[in-house]
Amino acid sequence: MTKPRNYQTEAIIIKKTKLGEADRILTLYTPHLGKIQAVAKGVRRPRSKMSGHLELLTHSLVSLARGRNLDTITGSQTINSFLPLKSDLELSSYALYAIELVNQFAADDVEDYPVFQLLLETMKNLSQGGDKELLLRYFELHLLNEVGYRPQLEQCVSCHSPLKEVTNAFSPGAGGMLCPACRQSQPFSHPLSPEALKALRSLQNDDYSAASKLKIDQKLAQHLEMVMRNYLRYLLEREVKSVAWLDSLKAQGR
Repeated sequence: MTKPRNYQTEAIIIKKTKLGEADRILTLYTPHLGKIQAVAKGVRRPRSKMSGHLELLTHSLVSLARGRNLDTITGSQTINSFLPLKSDLELSSYALYAIELVNQFAADDVEDYPVFQLLLETMKNLSQGGDKELLLRYFELHLLNEVGYRPQLEQCVSCHSPLKEVTNAFSPGAGGMLCPACRQSQPFSHPLSPEALKALRSLQNDDYSAASKLKIDQKLAQHLEMVMRNYLRYLLEREVKSVAWLDSLKAQGR
């Protein structure tokens, strides 16, 4: 069956790249087409009618025409501009981190409606305030769940015994928790307190309304951040670019 030449989709703008004098290639995350790329012609000109609807971190309804290599955006209408995310530098940095992770983990042209929903909800929740660190950890764990890298937090990944309420360890290379006995054979693992493991399990298993009620002090929050960052770095085989900016803004805030 041939696909229609023109089509429309909801999309969250997750990346933009300059093309020529006035155009851009945009990476869009959509509910039913997954991650797609398209050209927005003339969008960098001052008088472009579409530019405001195609900014990063915008949820838009986008009209496209199929092309040989890349499709072309022919129209766009904002559904939610998420202004709080654009008018607050710190909130921007959290949201840019989230879209970068989606861009890194999502394959092109593979539908994953739960990832679209997760990203949309994360942007809505960030816009409404609350515990941003907790929200990012929730986002990371649920994104990993969707893309096939769910960390094993219930039992030891090596001997499969249930974890006792002691200091166990998280191993990025093994993809989850190790009991104290098995930890000896895994040099690149990080000790994880019972409180930290409990928090990660709650973030992994609960919906956001339940997980957001967790009370996490700064020390524990930093510990959870380190564990997740190490795991993400291991999976992606490099740093997430937006982390440096996120950290510098947090340092200024302190």
